[in-house]
Amino acid sequence: MLLDSLSERSQSSGGYIHGGVITSLADVVGSAVFYSAGILTSGVSLEISVSFVDVASIGDEIDIEGKLLRAGKSVGVTSVDFVNKKTRKTIAQARHTKYLAASSRL
Repeated sequence: MLLDSLSERSQSSGGYIHGGVITSLADVVGSAVFYSAGILTSGVSLEISVSFVDVASIGDEIDIEGKLLRAGKSVGVTSVDFVNKKTRKTIAQARHTKYLAASSRL
């Protein structure tokens, strides 16, 4: 992902990509991991935790990798790593826990 398309509203007061943007991406990518693993629902978020290790600026290219850690009958867990493509430094690591409820038949 190239961070050129983000607006100034996506920046923190220090001029870096706001942590909320990273967290939102962790939510979307973490949910997509379930679909890519063949699970028919992305569920409902129970918890999202993000450890911010470095910063990213507008114009930085970021590799985002999501992994399925566990998919049980009712709970699933993914991890999402954000790495600066040029420096290979980790920007953030996220863990996303979801309730994988069966769809209602109503």
